[in-house]
Amino acid sequence: MILKLVAPLRKALATLEKEKQQIEREITVVQAALEALGGKGKPTPAPYTPAPSATRPKAKQRRMSAAARRAVSQRMKAFWAKRRAEAAKGKTQGGNK
Repeated sequence: MILKLVAPLRKALATLEKEKQQIEREITVVQAALEALGGKGKPTPAPYTPAPSATRPKAKQRRMSAAARRAVSQRMKAFWAKRRAEAAKGKTQGGNK
């Protein structure tokens, strides 16, 4: 089964290498044309600039105050107490079929 893959991959590689050679020839021609027109043959690489997300300052982390945590805790305790009471009430009434 691996042998069936090798031949197509080699053919694809040969095709890509031919395309690469063609592109390199075209680059040489364009560079020569630029030099003849007085421009620089090889472009200088642009200086590295990080992506906008990397330069953006991080958002300030919001923290809950002790009073807010206490209020949330009380609400959740009441919520779960109510749920437990409803579940216990449903078990005693719905259990007899």
